[in-house]
Amino acid sequence: MIAIWEATRACDLACRHCRAEAVPGRDIGELSTAEACALLDRIHADFGPILFVITGGDPLKRDDLETIIAHGARLGLSMGLTPSATPLLTGETLRRLHAAGLARLAISLDGADATTHDAFRGVAGTFVRSIPLLEEARRLGLSTQINSSIGRHNEHQLPALAQLGGLLGISLWSVFLLVPTGRAGAEMLLTAAEHERTYRQLASIALDPATTFTIKTTAGQPYYRVLEQERRRRGLTSPVRRGQGVNDGNGFVFVSHIGDICPSGFLPLACGNVRHDDLATVYRDHQTFRRLRTPDKLSGKCGRCPFNRVCGGSRSRTHALTGDAFASDPTCVYQPAAA
Repeated sequence: MIAIWEATRACDLACRHCRAEAVPGRDIGELSTAEACALLDRIHADFGPILFVITGGDPLKRDDLETIIAHGARLGLSMGLTPSATPLLTGETLRRLHAAGLARLAISLDGADATTHDAFRGVAGTFVRSIPLLEEARRLGLSTQINSSIGRHNEHQLPALAQLGGLLGISLWSVFLLVPTGRAGAEMLLTAAEHERTYRQLASIALDPATTFTIKTTAGQPYYRVLEQERRRRGLTSPVRRGQGVNDGNGFVFVSHIGDICPSGFLPLACGNVRHDDLATVYRDHQTFRRLRTPDKLSGKCGRCPFNRVCGGSRSRTHALTGDAFASDPTCVYQPAAA
């Protein structure tokens, strides 16, 4: 179970794909420090010591970040953070956050070189800033991961990004297949065939004995179908180190900066609000969440696909492209046998 909280939509970068359509200043409607700590209390009480990730925007735009991380850590939650690589994030900042109880740091690398990454993030210098921050975090004893948004700008760089992740000693490579929401337009997306090629490259990397980190996809659930197909093709019986094929609303819940409860940040279907609804009740009982956890109820080929319990298609990209979160994933090439 993973809970993600969008602490703010304020950020000093200008990323081409930004889901949050971030702006420089904070929203007066953001959850307060007290409301954020109360959210942590409820999550721990209802779900136990799960992973709680603070994202944005840039969470470092909040001056109460240390207080919130310390509160979650005292409760026993595993506290993760996905800050932006701006001048707000320094070695000293990392040391303070680590002392407060931060367990994992995730930094975005959307290119294997500065030219590709900085063009995508909209600010020069973010690539060269990101590398030493990841190295410093690892020296401090933090678990580290890189997040890579994959689209037309960098699909050819998967092997180089994987090599860079290995050199940095990351624990997890979280690969985001672009969703046309926020600032991201449909023209930035890969075709269905290009998505399939991406999944096959990722599976090849994951199954390479030299790979030292786990690969997890977001809005790229067909990767898990491809990974299973490749395991069978190779006759592999031992388990493969990989992230769980978490689908939107399935082992995953997202809380926005103003408290809206959604299946994920890329599937912005507000099913309640933590200011007046119980998050666990929404997660467990809301019809949208329940249907997302019932892959046999999906429409078209996704509903009858033999891999729908390890995949289920990207519900967020399907919603963005078709307007129906439960339709067949138009960016998946796999054709299951007719019913």
